[in-house]
Amino acid sequence: MQRISVLAGLVAGFIIALLAPSAADAQAYPNKPVKLIVPFAPGGTTDIVARIFAERLGKELGQPVLVENRAGAGGAIGAAEAAKAAPDGYTLGMATVSTMAVGPATTAKPTYNNLTDFIPITNIAATPNVLVVHPSLPVKDAKELVELLKKNPGKYSFASSGAKGIGHMMGELFQLATGTDLIHIPYKGAGPAVIDVLAGTVPIFFDNLPSSKANIDAGKFKLLAVMAPKRLPGYPNVPTMGELGWGEVNDRAWYGLLAPAKTPKEIVDKLHATSVKVINMPDIREKLINNGADPVGNTPAEFAEQIKAEFERAKNAVIKRKISLD
Repeated sequence: MQRISVLAGLVAGFIIALLAPSAADAQAYPNKPVKLIVPFAPGGTTDIVARIFAERLGKELGQPVLVENRAGAGGAIGAAEAAKAAPDGYTLGMATVSTMAVGPATTAKPTYNNLTDFIPITNIAATPNVLVVHPSLPVKDAKELVELLKKNPGKYSFASSGAKGIGHMMGELFQLATGTDLIHIPYKGAGPAVIDVLAGTVPIFFDNLPSSKANIDAGKFKLLAVMAPKRLPGYPNVPTMGELGWGEVNDRAWYGLLAPAKTPKEIVDKLHATSVKVINMPDIREKLINNGADPVGNTPAEFAEQIKAEFERAKNAVIKRKISLD
């Protein structure tokens, strides 16, 4: 019996050794295309940031970095797929406040562990969130919107990029801060939500700036408030939520790069160094800024702390404000 146990242990160890990435694999990395999972539909901010970043990252790595959109469940489907991928550096994921903080904080039985199933590589960019409305809504600013909503409780709806995502959380916090009552309409990403808001099907939208920016600039969306530390240079007349007295609705969003847990350190180090190089390239910075995103490029340890802090803040908001997103 003891000999069988020893033999079984040796076989198991041999199989693990065969499956685990070797040091040589890490040194040769990458020798084939890399998949980058975006947990939302095309056209949203996560997708915009990912595609700006991925194209140049692939050139620097010497292999294509192919964006794959895996939308659904507020980003949880794509995040779970990235978490379960082989830890060899050939499947990476985009991290967002929705998938790494709000979703896990509002889900009783999440399909992945946001703090242990990934290795944070770097935060690529941060963006303001925005409150926009369809121009047909008879309001000229956020205060008038609140007056309209208070006179018509339960009449108006707001769109978000998905249930249990950052837009959903912003909408819930806005209602609590202002004493209003809205109907939530979730989508599989900001891209599909934009289409219905443009059509006026859903008149109010809590979004990240990049996915709404073109329509704001074209006058197709009316920008009422921004969620950022200060007013934005391109929109100096638009107040922050903090200025309006709704500081709890004033959080920014961010978009980072993740690898599955147990990815070899050599691969993580190479991905981090190459990613930061890409983020700091003048043309990439310009593209991100022009799309309403602020380049970041921090260390894995700093990004891990940022994720943890955002998760704790989301949990505290759910408890303190008695928010139920189920």
